[in-house]
Parts: sequence; structure tokens; C-alpha cells
Amino acid sequence: MAMKSVWIILLCLFVIAEANQGFDVRHHLSTVTRYSASKEISQNLIEGHRQIKVLMFVITYPPSPGSFTFRSYYIFHPCHDTESGTTHLYSASKEVSQNLIKGSNVPSECTPIHLNLVARHGTRSPTKKRLRELENLSGRLKELVRDAEAEKVPGWLGKWKSPWHGKVKGGELIRQGEEELYQLGIRVRERFPTLFEEDYHPDVYTIRATQIPRASASAVAFGMGLFSEKGDLGPGRNRAFAVTSENRASDTKLRFFECCQNYKSYRKAKEPAVDKLKEPVLDKITASVAKRHDLNFTKQDVSSLWFLCKQEASLLNVTNQSCELFTPSEVTLLEWADDLEVFILKGYGNSLNYRMGVPLLEDVLHSMEEAIKAREENLPPGSYEKARLRFAHAETIVPFSCLLGLFLDGSEYEKIQKEKPLELPPQPPKTRDFRGSTMAPFGGNNMLVLYSCPAASSPKYFVQVLHNEHPIALPGCDGKDFCPLEDFKAKVVTPHLKHAFDNLCNANLDDPKQEHQSLWSWLLGSSQKTEL
Repeated sequence: MAMKSVWIILLCLFVIAEANQGFDVRHHLSTVTRYSASKEISQNLIEGHRQIKVLMFVITYPPSPGSFTFRSYYIFHPCHDTESGTTHLYSASKEVSQNLIKGSNVPSECTPIHLNLVARHGTRSPTKKRLRELENLSGRLKELVRDAEAEKVPGWLGKWKSPWHGKVKGGELIRQGEEELYQLGIRVRERFPTLFEEDYHPDVYTIRATQIPRASASAVAFGMGLFSEKGDLGPGRNRAFAVTSENRASDTKLRFFECCQNYKSYRKAKEPAVDKLKEPVLDKITASVAKRHDLNFTKQDVSSLWFLCKQEASLLNVTNQSCELFTPSEVTLLEWADDLEVFILKGYGNSLNYRMGVPLLEDVLHSMEEAIKAREENLPPGSYEKARLRFAHAETIVPFSCLLGLFLDGSEYEKIQKEKPLELPPQPPKTRDFRGSTMAPFGGNNMLVLYSCPAASSPKYFVQVLHNEHPIALPGCDGKDFCPLEDFKAKVVTPHLKHAFDNLCNANLDDPKQEHQSLWSWLLGSSQKTEL
């Protein structure tokens, strides 16, 4: 018995120490997460999986009769609730295995013949509306601090001024965002050298962006990396290249969310319900933060401070000011609340959210078929497209990822093919796969690579999906990341093609009352998932 206790104590001390050391608020910013931080999350999952394997070996050794073993393996989540004194336990298995980044399964004899990229713009500054919110917060904090006890007020709070004070326009791509896309362009070229060995032509390397400046600027930054040292302009031997855009009012491939009238009506109607769903989280955290710092914070104050935390941590790499007002467990709850909003209004929470993205999915498939046709007809190099590169927004990336069925298990994938809503992502400390920080960080991307394999093999053409540059399992392809093209067409694409965009978006929804009831059934009938 004494030996069992020793093992338990050693295990707990080790894991708690690792967890507390490992918590990084920059990994918990939902869709405000930087691309580099999102990649760190994936790497940490891999490292965590390795550590858990080591721990499992330690705690099950020696395998003698009566020796101490775990029947269920847990890791401590790095969120210690200072109010209740509890440390949350996380089941390790699903977090580190189900959608874990894995090595490529592409046979060495297969060669890439075409690449589709759908990327979100890089890190941007706060929008004009948010800049005003931060200015208002500055005045509000001065008012609160003036009436508070000095010893409980963080030193930075009384003298805080918005880092964007005096700035009247926002939303533009910032230098970090430029660098993210520039480096992504370099890595894509290095990863697929045979695709980018030809001289540039706009019909061979098609680059498209939405009309929003941060998206087109991201396309330019990516192209500068992709074609660096390929021209004669300046010391970097850059070359000019074309970025095309469609009118934002008719861009059904990259801004379908703005062209779909039924979606805009759905979103407007559902936003109050989403706010209501998030309200208990804000109520609880507002009370805790106000008590901890003896400041009369309102829910709006805490909401604005959480937004400030995300901007400081992501854009400025500052984590010791507004972010330190919150405990790690509060950060994970706020992140979850943000992810709920993404899930309901952009993701799997309603089939319309992603079905309206079918024109983009059709465009991807059409480009693959054209590449195959060119190859079968032995067209000369330089006469057909080898890459179609698109730059858009989180409202593009999230629905497109949902169309592919990313971050779902098999049963969940079957539900979305039947256009049934999925359950809401469970509240921490339960684990979840749907996270804005990994699905659509700044610079987040999906690449669909078309491969040709030797004629002797059957089938001949395969598709691999890379999410944020890593192979990812496709539930529609039996959990494989390297999928026969015909299976990809039949199991991933075709089930979504039964609805035309105009019928989905510009006609009356089949049963809007049912859509309305489904969300309220989450709010009222799934209390075990949302209670605090």
C-alpha cells in the first residue's frame, strides 16, 4: 500500500509540475491565435502523447501480481481553479490520439500533380469597431481604479492606455501577418518543389483573394515567399505576379457567407441565443475577477478585458497584463465560449453554415479534374494549372473544414452527411476537438494535394489533405489522410452536392422553425453540457 501511495504522489507531482509550466495563454485565443502558436499546440500534443506513454510504462511497472496499475489514464489539465482549490483532470486518450498530427502515408513512388490551398489571412490589427471599444475600456478602467483600494489593483491597470490609441482605421494585415504568409509560401515551395519548378504564369499558378485588403495583402506576402529568387526585382530577386478578386457581393467561392441571404438571416436571428449561452460563463468569471481584484467589474468590462487579453497576447506577445487578470481555468472557459460561437454561427452547429460553401468545394474538385485531364492528354508543361491558391477569412476556412469533415469521428461525420446538428463542444474540463485555435488561427490553411501514382497501382489518383501543413485524418475516407480520389469524390464531395447554392441561400429554408428549435434544444435540453 505504501508503494502505491508513493507512485501516486510521484505521478501527481510530475504531471502537475509539467502542466503548470506548460500553460500558455497564447494557445487559448480561439480564432485570434497566431499561426505559430497553433503549430505549437499540435507539436505539444505530440510531445504530450510521448510523455503519457512514458508515464504509462512507469506506473504499470513492475507487472507483478498485486502491483499498482491504472485502469484509466488521466493527465492534469494545467488549469488550477484558485477559487475552488480544485485541479481539473483530463482524459488523455481522445485529446492526444484521435486527430493527432501524423506522419505522411504517401508512397514514395507517388508524385504531386496539383495543389489547392485555402488560407485565412495573416495576423491583423483590431477592427475599427474594436478600436473604439478599447478606447472606451481605457476610460472605464481609470474610473474603476480611482475608487479602488490600491493594494489590490494590478500596477499596470491604473495607467493603461490602448496600444492603438489614436488609430482610427483598423483590420489591416500587420507585419507579423506578412511574415506568417511569406514563410508559408517558402515552405510550400520547398515541400512541393516539382509543382513550383516552372516559370510563373497566372494560368499555371492561380492566386485569388477576396476584395478585403488583409486577404489580398496576405496573397501578396505568400506570393513573395513562393516566388522569391525567381525574378529580377530588387535584392531579393522578386518577380511580379497577379492576384485576382471577385466582387465581394458575388464571390460565392470565397465570401459565400456574404452572398447567402438565408445565412445572414440565420446568423442575425441566432446571435442573441449564442450570447445567452455564453452568459453564465461571463457571469461566473465576472464575479470571480471582481472579487479577486476588488474592482466593480461588469460583464461588459470582463468581455472587453478578455478581448484585450487576446489582442495583447496574439499581436503584441504581452501576457503579463490583461491576461493575468484571469486564472488559467477562466481562460479555458472563455476560450470555450468563443469556440461555441464559432461552432454555432460558422461551423457544425447548423448545416447551412458549411453547405453554403459548396461552390468552393466544387471549384477544388474541378481544378483536380482539370489537372488529371491535362496529364492524361500529355499536355506540355506550362500549359495547364498546377496550383490554385486562395486567401480569405475565418468565415471561409471554418465552413470549408466542416465540408471536409475535419475534427470529427465517424459517427459525427455520418450526422453531418444527414444534415443533423452535432452536440455542442463540451465544457472544460472535458476534452473537445473543435477549437478555433487549431481550426482557423490567423494564417490557418487547408491544402488538398492531388497525387498521381504508378499506372500499375489501382486506383491511380489520390488526395491528401493537410491542415495547417500537417496530414489530417478524413473520416469520410475511413480515417485515412491519403484517400483515393474516387472515394474522396463519392464520400466527401458528392453528399454535399444535392443542394444548389441559390436554393440554399436565396429561397426559403425547408423548415426554419426546426432550425430554430434545434438551437434552443441545446440551450434547454443539454444543461449538463453548459452548466458551470
